[in-house]
Amino acid sequence: MTHLPPDVHPDIRINSYGWYLRKRFGCRVSKVNVDAGFTCPNRDGSRGVGGCIYCDNSSFSPDATQAHISIEEQMEAGMAYHRRRLGSEKFIIYFQKFTNTYDSVERLQDCYRRALSHPDVIGISVGTRPDALSDAAAELLAGIARKKYVCLELGLQSTDDDILALINRGHTVAEYIATAKKVSGRGFDLCTHLIYGFPGESRASFLKSVDLLVALGVHSVKLHQLHAVQGTRLAALYAEGKFVPLTRDEYVAAAADFLELLPAAISVQRLYGSAPLAIRVAPEWNLKNNQLWYAILNELKKRDSWQGKRSADRHV
Repeated sequence: MTHLPPDVHPDIRINSYGWYLRKRFGCRVSKVNVDAGFTCPNRDGSRGVGGCIYCDNSSFSPDATQAHISIEEQMEAGMAYHRRRLGSEKFIIYFQKFTNTYDSVERLQDCYRRALSHPDVIGISVGTRPDALSDAAAELLAGIARKKYVCLELGLQSTDDDILALINRGHTVAEYIATAKKVSGRGFDLCTHLIYGFPGESRASFLKSVDLLVALGVHSVKLHQLHAVQGTRLAALYAEGKFVPLTRDEYVAAAADFLELLPAAISVQRLYGSAPLAIRVAPEWNLKNNQLWYAILNELKKRDSWQGKRSADRHV
C-alpha cells in the first residue's frame, strides 16, 4: 500500500481544503458566499475598464448571493443550504464577488463584523486583487485573525506578465509578490487563484507557477480551467477563432501534474471552474458538477500518485 504524506487524505490523495478545515476545527465546515456590493479597480477606471476578458461574476455566484440582499439574509440562506446538503456545523463567510478589500477600512470593518457576529461563523474568506490591499486593510484582517479564522484569497491567475496584459488583468506578477510578502506572518491564511489554458501558455510555464507559491509560503490554492461565458471578451475571441480551449484530457493531465509538484502541506480549495449551462460557451465537456474533480483524482490514482509526490525533487 502506498504510504501517503500525513497532510494528504488517504482516499482522494490530495490535501483538500475541506479535509484541512475538518482537521483544524474538528467538524464539517462550509464556505458561504456573500455579495457585499464591492466593485473592482479593473472596472471603475482606477486600473482599467471592462474587467478581465473572462470575468462574469454571475457565472459562479448563487442566485441568493446578490448585493441588494442583506449580508445577514445571504448568510442564513447559504448556511441553511449547507446544513441541509452536507450536515455542516460551522461556516466561513466568503466575500467573493469583485474586490472585497477595495473600499474604506470603515466599510470593510462593518461588513466583516456583521459576518462574524453569527455564532456558527468561525471566520471569513476575502477575495481580492494584489493591487487593492491597503496597509490599513491588511492590519484590519490581521486584527480579526487574532480571534477568528481569516483567509485572504488573492487572484493571480498567471505568473506571466504578458498573459496578465493579454487578459486585461490590470496588475503585474511583481505586485502579487509584494502583496503576498506584505501579508506573510500576519496570522491569516493566503490562498492564490490560478487559471490554466490561456492563449500562448505552455504546460511547462503553468507548472512553474508552483515554484512561486512555494517560495511565498502560500497556504492554499484554487485552480481553474480557462472557460468562456456569454457576454465576455473571451467568448467573442472564441467566436472569432482566437481562443482555442483545452481539451478535457489536456486539463486533467496538467492538473494532475500540478498536484504532483504541489507540496502536500498546501491545501487545494478548487480544481476546476464551472458556469451555468445557460451562459456557458466553451469548452463544453459535458460534465456535471464534481465530475472534473473526480476525473483529476482518478488520474492521480491511475498513476499511483498523490499531491506532492514530485515536490521533494523540485523544492529542496
